[in-house]
Amino acid sequence: MPKKKIKELRNEIDDLNQDIFKLLSKRANIAKEIGDLQTNLGMSSYDPMREKEMLEDILANNQGPFGDATVKSLFKSVFQASMEVGKKADKPKFLTSRGDREDSVVYVGDVPIGGEHAPILIAGPCAIESKEQVDITAAEVAKHGIKLFRGGAFKPRSNPYSFQGIGLEALQWARAACDKHGLQFVAEIMDARDIDMFVEYVDMLQVGARNSQNFTLLKTIGKTNKPVLLKRGLSSTIEEWVMSAEYLMSEGNKNVVLCERGIRTYEQYTRNTLDVSAVALAKQETHLPVIVDVTHSGGRRDLLVPLTKAGLAVGADGIMVEVHPNPAVALSDQKQQLDFDGFDKYLEDTAYKTKLSKKRSEVYGF
Repeated sequence: MPKKKIKELRNEIDDLNQDIFKLLSKRANIAKEIGDLQTNLGMSSYDPMREKEMLEDILANNQGPFGDATVKSLFKSVFQASMEVGKKADKPKFLTSRGDREDSVVYVGDVPIGGEHAPILIAGPCAIESKEQVDITAAEVAKHGIKLFRGGAFKPRSNPYSFQGIGLEALQWARAACDKHGLQFVAEIMDARDIDMFVEYVDMLQVGARNSQNFTLLKTIGKTNKPVLLKRGLSSTIEEWVMSAEYLMSEGNKNVVLCERGIRTYEQYTRNTLDVSAVALAKQETHLPVIVDVTHSGGRRDLLVPLTKAGLAVGADGIMVEVHPNPAVALSDQKQQLDFDGFDKYLEDTAYKTKLSKKRSEVYGF
C-alpha cells in the first residue's frame, strides 16, 4: 500500500512539474513582450524597482514550506532566466555573426583560407627595402611551397623619424617579384586615398593594428572585392575587432580574414601578449577565418615556434611570420624577423607541412 501511495504522489509531482514548466514558459514570453515594448520606447529592459515590488508581493503571501530566503532565491532565478531569453532574442544579427553559418572560406587568388582547408602560412619581410631584397626573399618563400607573401611598403611607426617605407616603388617591386615566383602579395594599406594603387598591385589588403578602427579606411576597403586581412587593434576588445570586420562587410566586401597579433598588456618580456583565447572566441562567435601573427605577438625569434603551435592548437586558419635575408641590418623589426636558415628551421620545428590533416583532425605539435 505505501508503495502505491508513493507512486501516486510521484505521478502528481510529474503533473505539477509540467504545469510549472508551462507557467514558466508563459511568464517568460510575457516578460519578453514587455521587454520588447520597453526597448521600442527607449527604456531599459531591466527595472530593479519592478523586481523588488514583485519579490515583496510574493514574500508577503509566503505560507511555507519554503523560507523567505529560499523563495527569494527561486524567483530571482526565474527573473534572471526570463531576462536571458529576452537578451538572446534581442541580440543583433550581424554579418560577421556565427549563427548557423558554416565557416567562410576566403580565396586569395587560388589560395583558400578557412573552413576545412589546411592552415596557410604568410611569410615575408617586415618592410620592402630594395628590389633585390624583395626578390630573393620571395624566392626563398616560394621554394618551400608557400603561396602568400607579405611585405610593407608603407610603415606605421611610433617614431616619426623611423623608416616609413618606400611607398609605390616598393609595391611595384613586390608585385614583380610575386609574379615571377608565383606568389600572392599581402601588404598593409594605411590611407583610404591609396586604395586605387593598392587594388592595382596587391592581392590582399592588410589593415594594421593602428588602423583597425580607422572607419573611413574600412568603409573604403569594404567597397572593393579584395580579400582583407584585418588585424586586431593594440588594445581592442574582441567585440571592437569583430565590429571593425562588420564595417568592411557592411559595405559589401565579404572576403575578410581576422588576424590576432597580440595585445598591449603590462608584460615587458614580449612585445605584445598573444591572446589565444581570442582566436578560439573569434572562431566561435564569427564564421570568418582567423590567423595569428606570431612575429608581432611575441616580438622574439625564440618564441615563434611555440606561439605557432599554440595558435594552431586553438583553431587558427593560418600563421603570419616575418622573414628577411639579414635581419641584423633590417630597417625595421630586426629582433623578430627570421633569416633564411632560421626560416628553414622554423618550418622543420613546427612540422608545418606534415602535422595537420586537411580536415584539422590531428592535434598540432603535441
